[in-house]
Amino acid sequence: MKNLIRYSLLLCCFLGMQAQNELTSKKIDSLKLTLLESKGRDSIFTAKQNYKIGELYRRYILSDSAYLYFYKAEKIFRKYNYKFETAATLFGIAVCQTYDKDYTGSESTSIEALTLLEGLSETNDVKKYKAYINNNLGIVFNELGLYEESIKYHKRALELKQDLEGNFERSIGLSKNNIAFTYKNAKQYELALKGYRKILSNTKLINNYSDVHILALGNYANTLYLSKNLKELPGLYLKALKICDSVDDSYNSIIILQHLAEYYNDFNQKDSAKYYAYKAKGISEAYNNDDLLKSLLLISEIETGALSNKFLKDYITLSDSLERSERLNRDKFARIRYETNKIEQQNIQIAKERMWLFIISIIIVLASFLLYLVIAQRNKNVELQFKQKQQEANEEIYNLMLSQNEGVEEARDLEKKRISQELHDGVLGRLFGTRLSLDSLNMSSSEEAIKTREQYIDELKIIEDDIRKVSHELNTDFVSGSGFSDIIKTLIETQTLNYNLDYKLTHDDDITWDLVGNKMKIHIYRIIQETLHNIYKHAKASEVEISFKLKNNVICLTIKDNGSGFDINRAKSGIGLKNMNSRIKELNGTINITSKKNIGTQVTIEAPILQT
Repeated sequence: MKNLIRYSLLLCCFLGMQAQNELTSKKIDSLKLTLLESKGRDSIFTAKQNYKIGELYRRYILSDSAYLYFYKAEKIFRKYNYKFETAATLFGIAVCQTYDKDYTGSESTSIEALTLLEGLSETNDVKKYKAYINNNLGIVFNELGLYEESIKYHKRALELKQDLEGNFERSIGLSKNNIAFTYKNAKQYELALKGYRKILSNTKLINNYSDVHILALGNYANTLYLSKNLKELPGLYLKALKICDSVDDSYNSIIILQHLAEYYNDFNQKDSAKYYAYKAKGISEAYNNDDLLKSLLLISEIETGALSNKFLKDYITLSDSLERSERLNRDKFARIRYETNKIEQQNIQIAKERMWLFIISIIIVLASFLLYLVIAQRNKNVELQFKQKQQEANEEIYNLMLSQNEGVEEARDLEKKRISQELHDGVLGRLFGTRLSLDSLNMSSSEEAIKTREQYIDELKIIEDDIRKVSHELNTDFVSGSGFSDIIKTLIETQTLNYNLDYKLTHDDDITWDLVGNKMKIHIYRIIQETLHNIYKHAKASEVEISFKLKNNVICLTIKDNGSGFDINRAKSGIGLKNMNSRIKELNGTINITSKKNIGTQVTIEAPILQT
């Protein structure tokens, strides 16, 4: 696998950039601030700021961020038909695609950039960018193994650079190195060696640019090694390594160290091979995964046994990781272009929708306010009318119940009097006659007869007293206020019979219903009615217990069933419970509901007595 960072550095070199001139992250922040402040200004200025930021990110090999800013710049340049600026931006994108090993995408973008430049005048800047783009295409085709195409584009780049005005000596030297490097990869070693010797013979070039000297010397030595010409080895490798140390170029030393390890391993000089291989690995860990990948494979070939297997596994793991990363990076620019367009379209649509939403909202708010006033006033009137009708209906219902109860009580009184009269005049008369007859039998002088008659007579007296007592009780009126109790009892008897429930009613005799207001009686009646209905509908109960108690002038009503129980929190929104709460509120009372699954439910209501 070829070294990606090396190509990145070469591309930067072709642009004539020196390491000391690279801008820091503070420069990026400054450009972003300027870009933010330029909103609403000239679009071309904005595009140029985006291009500058994209270039800085590209130089730092942060392709994700570079793509984004390049795309924004390219879009504006295209809109205003700035062909040169569009081509320069496309070149930046193509280089990022090369970084990410999207070689097909980089080729397509580079060709598009060249096409734009072909229609422009042959200025120095136009020729310069044509050279850069051809150089990028040469690198792309070299990576794809299309060496003839690669050499063609590299030679075209060299011709263009040689025709440029200004100092491009270093860039020309690097292009020559690229051509020789491609010949080496194509195994045309004689042509590669010829090219490297030409570079190394240029004393001015190698003295002024140590990086060009290191690249040419290292690749020249490696070409000799590949062509089995070993007379000058490992001396040339060591010489290149010495130059790296003298200029503190640790990066370019990685390749040379790897080549030295390969050389010594071929001659079975394991200690030297391991020394240079591990040194290359240590330096590459700080730079690039591709260099590290090659170092791991090299060590796995030099080492033996378990240690060799360990480094081979590390190599496979890193290789798989890089392959996944490369797959994700492919078509990255297309995704960013699509996502950016989508976001822009969405923003435009959102802006329109917000404007219409604002206008419609104002209209709706005003209309709603007016409608609210009308409806609120109408609802208030309807509510008052409803409450009035409800009160009248409640009073009518209660009066109807009372009148019905009076009819029942009157019928009961008549029946009681009839039974009392019947008992008094009929049964008692006959019993009295019987007693007299028995008295006459006392004339018998038999001691046994006398004793027996006396027993019968005493028994008859007891019967007579009991019947008189019953007659008296039947003829006595119910205590005052017992009418509402009977109404409740009738309600419970009727509903439990209909609902197939057994019931138990407990009533505190201390409650005087005559002192209780009709409003409270109606609400109590309705609450019991609603609760029994709910028990039948939801509880699946077989028994219900109802009790009335009086505590400190407060009526306590308890209704308990043995049903299935329910979740009280979920039932709070039910209309039945809301109605009950409304009635309790009108009585200034409280309601407490407890329920357990498969055990039952208990409703406890406490309300102060409301005077009539």
